[in-house]
Amino acid sequence: MAPFKFTQAILKGETIKVYNYGKHRRDFTYIDDIVEGVIRVLDQPAQANPDWDAFNPDSATSSAPWRVYNIGGHRLTGLMDFIGSLESSLGITAEKEFLPMQPGDVPDTYADVEDLVADFNYQPKISVSEVVQRFVAWYRDFYGV
Repeated sequence: MAPFKFTQAILKGETIKVYNYGKHRRDFTYIDDIVEGVIRVLDQPAQANPDWDAFNPDSATSSAPWRVYNIGGHRLTGLMDFIGSLESSLGITAEKEFLPMQPGDVPDTYADVEDLVADFNYQPKISVSEVVQRFVAWYRDFYGV
């Protein structure tokens, strides 16, 4: 939601709220990288893990034929770096209101894709700056701004 909310506010000249004083780090992922990850697993259905132990379970596998994979960008980006990329792509400096972290929020989110890399040679390709550029181009085209 941050790309959409921040872009909308910046283009309207509104102040954006920057929680945790901008110290958050997020793992931004472009939809093309998500689709690539899903496509890679489609043709190879998961197999049951014969070594699965209910007393010492591996939450990503099972004695049933299923597997959980985390699909994401696999790179932490500082919130202020993300905002900087957004400002650069928009050609506008955002007015920022720095606020403390919200209750229930976490400082970092990150997609660990090591299992997907090992099993399917998945590597996210779209950089954060390119994610932002593509998003801004779409936003401007869709909303005519």
